[in-house]
Amino acid sequence: MKKTICVLASLFAFTVGNACTNFIVGKKASKDGSVICTYNADDYGMFMGLCHYPAAKHGKGEMRKVYDWDTNKYHGEIAEAAETYNVIGNINEWQVTIAETTFGGREEMVDTTGILDYGSLIYIALQRSKSAREAISVMTTLVEKYGYNSEGESFTICDPNEAWIMEMMGCASDRKLSKERTVWVAVKIPDEAISGHANQSRISRFDMSDKQNVLYSKNVVAYARKMGWYDGKDADFSFCNTYAFPDFSGRRICDARVWSFFNKYADGMDRYVAWAEGSQSDAEPMPLWVIPKAKLSVADVESAMRDHYEGTPFSLDGDIGGGIWQMPYRPTPLYFQVDGKKYFNERPTSTQQTSFSFVSQMRSWLPREIGGVLWFGNDDGNMVPYTPVYCCTTVSPRPYNTPNADALNFSMDNAYWVQNWVSNMVYPRYSLMFPTLQQKRDSLDQSYFNVQKEVEDKALQMSETERVKYLTSYTSRKADEMLSTWKDLAFHLIVKYNDMIIKPEENGQFTRTPEGLGSKVVRPGYSEKFARELIRQTGDKFVLPAQ
Repeated sequence: MKKTICVLASLFAFTVGNACTNFIVGKKASKDGSVICTYNADDYGMFMGLCHYPAAKHGKGEMRKVYDWDTNKYHGEIAEAAETYNVIGNINEWQVTIAETTFGGREEMVDTTGILDYGSLIYIALQRSKSAREAISVMTTLVEKYGYNSEGESFTICDPNEAWIMEMMGCASDRKLSKERTVWVAVKIPDEAISGHANQSRISRFDMSDKQNVLYSKNVVAYARKMGWYDGKDADFSFCNTYAFPDFSGRRICDARVWSFFNKYADGMDRYVAWAEGSQSDAEPMPLWVIPKAKLSVADVESAMRDHYEGTPFSLDGDIGGGIWQMPYRPTPLYFQVDGKKYFNERPTSTQQTSFSFVSQMRSWLPREIGGVLWFGNDDGNMVPYTPVYCCTTVSPRPYNTPNADALNFSMDNAYWVQNWVSNMVYPRYSLMFPTLQQKRDSLDQSYFNVQKEVEDKALQMSETERVKYLTSYTSRKADEMLSTWKDLAFHLIVKYNDMIIKPEENGQFTRTPEGLGSKVVRPGYSEKFARELIRQTGDKFVLPAQ
């Protein structure tokens, strides 16, 4: 068996639970017929790169050790499959992609005796599945046999033809009440629709008679009845209302991110503002999916992953919280107190604690080695380009799998650390410095799109073996080029914005005086908006005395 290469969350990272975002685009809702899905892997202090599990054959009786994806704690062993498939990141060689967001749900349902956590379940399923439906079967069969020890989870499960959301919870570790191991439901997203989830259970009522588009555990309603949580008709049963009720936090902190995605690309979302605001108890619930007003490209979905509620009631650019340079981010934790009164911060899709972000593109009309592309960024999606990683890639690029780099060891050869270095320079001086980063980010993104057809046309002329080698090399080359570009960007930002000034440029070069010195710098000072707020708070304290 080949060795698995995977940069895991550092043992030293203090994990307080993932708070992630997934968006989904059906194949008839995308411009080119791709199924598209996304993932922001958000956690505080989490260091991760690009996992790689090589394809392998396994002997009868061979066991696999399971280590918790978040903590690396050993959980136990499960029987290995006879054959496992190549996995790079969250996509496998068959273009199957799996992502997640944690919604928690009823704490008493967590099964501490289970072997499989949500992260391990994802990567094991990717190694064993040729389609989304097979992945659902693999995941649910495994947890019934070995137990599921994580909190409530929403999984995005896609292939080149279908997109699904599956929600799962354990049935507690007290076997006196039940022998069931999990409750779950999976719903296929219509091909012409877009959907998403962001740490709030999203599946409400579901059609139990629709065997083609709805799958569920036999006990999904019975367990709730047994526990005394539901006594209505099966047809009226709501998974989220019963197992993970959408309270203020579930709506404002979580569902609002999905609302913003819908609002960006679909009409009529004003009617669900009250739901996303979270405080109105009788607000109309937001649907699981909507039909977009126009078909979406990969670039459109990347834009959605960079969202800070711009142009919505939840916008982060209207108060002093963003500081002098109007940073559309807020410090964590989400909740804070002043004089005994509790407050909260908005929580947009784009957030500083993202460890990695991707947009997965799955295309049914191409050979599978070419059809699946994981557009990957090793930091907050707003602050990095999405570089191409083809699903057939057999070597994790060095920038994403760097020896000796982890949560406590910086490396100039590591994408996570170089990209975080740049991001953390820009965050506190956002409006001043972000335009320079944005130009470089968008230039790289566009360069990848510009050559995509040429690269793939070339791969089409090759044998399968040659394609895998060629696209693996291309993936690594683009990762290396991105890292080099981002290092240059870091140096450029230090020079250009040193000491809160701006050094003039022309055609990408810093300008000089006729005598060879640096040109006179620009001192931008306060924005008018911030200056007015400063004076409002300080009154006449800084009024210049009459001379």
